[in-house]
Amino acid sequence: MSFGEADVTQPKDQHQVQIVTKTTEKTSSPALLKGFSFSFFMTNAILTSFLPTYFVSLGFGKTQIGLLYSIGPMISIVSNLFWGLISDKYQSLKKTILALLIGQLCLALILFQVDTYLILFILMIIFYFFQTPLISLNDSQLLLHVSSTGKSYASFRVWGSIGFAFSALCFGLLLQKMNGNQHLIAFLVIGTIVCSMLLALFLKDSRTSVSKIQFSGLFKLLFSKKLIIFLSLVLIISIAHRANDAFFSLYLHELGANQSLIGYSWTISSLSEIPIFLLLSRYGHRFKELPLLSIASFAYVIRFYLVSITTVPLALAAIQSMHSITFGIFFLTALRYMMQLVPDQYRATGQAIFSIIWSGLAGLISSLVGGIIFEHWGGHVLYMFSGTVALIASLGFLLAHFKNEY
Repeated sequence: MSFGEADVTQPKDQHQVQIVTKTTEKTSSPALLKGFSFSFFMTNAILTSFLPTYFVSLGFGKTQIGLLYSIGPMISIVSNLFWGLISDKYQSLKKTILALLIGQLCLALILFQVDTYLILFILMIIFYFFQTPLISLNDSQLLLHVSSTGKSYASFRVWGSIGFAFSALCFGLLLQKMNGNQHLIAFLVIGTIVCSMLLALFLKDSRTSVSKIQFSGLFKLLFSKKLIIFLSLVLIISIAHRANDAFFSLYLHELGANQSLIGYSWTISSLSEIPIFLLLSRYGHRFKELPLLSIASFAYVIRFYLVSITTVPLALAAIQSMHSITFGIFFLTALRYMMQLVPDQYRATGQAIFSIIWSGLAGLISSLVGGIIFEHWGGHVLYMFSGTVALIASLGFLLAHFKNEY
């Protein structure tokens, strides 16, 4: 029986058919899942937007801060796969998520008491070991929920974007009102982690299979030609995307933008996801995935080429609104395609592998190559490079589509 099909057995009464599915009855409420995504992404926004200024207040230089932030992509390669396998082996997303949040909280309580760089560097390695896998695990529980309820993933994921935008904007205003009190950042990080923990206590494990993970099936899946081609193309477009994540603020800064404009540009980027998520939640299923991924990748081409020829900071902030038709379309469509390639019993592991490619490996390559290009030839050349990489991905997705069709 293929995975997810109903197990049909014939009872003694020939006029009745007993249908037994393998999906568990337990499922978290939609409001709880949306609230958890909102809270979890609030923490992400603080780590992305405000933690660098905390490190500056400790007297660390840009190179030191850059090294601290490079830890995330490096450790995510190991941590995503480790925690994904743990979750699939024990068939419990809830317990895995709670373990990660407890680990984050313990590390956060120690992190903000330390001002020695070497010790802080070691603590950040451990912190990211607990922090980076939560994105893929949260995606896993959302995908499992929508697969059993028929609802749209986008209608849940949009609350993560709202949480990120809310945190970046409101906490930024709060920090400004408190005259840049960097110690407030510690309370915000710890407070949002605690909020996520409280919500996670009420989560329920929604599993389509209660059998333990079969590693032979997993290895067969990982070496499937279709999955390898798809993940290779994801890596290519992710390198372009992650280069923008890493260097956009620095590019704006070099062109004379102040901190408030940099902050607003990221808020615009996050808010722009919301309408496309809502549209895809209603109409995304009408379109085939690979052509949509090709369109999203080509939108990246236009976006990055525009950035490369633009020198006005305010115009660059406006171009960030294209995040909706680049990341918005690409990310949701890629996850939908992954659902077709990966059976539910390997959902957490599949999402972990996707996250390793999308965030970890691509983050490492883009930081290394992008840093060299930026330092020697400038930001405009970096964005020309990113646009060209996105063009290769766009053509690759289109070719993959025609190959699957014929």
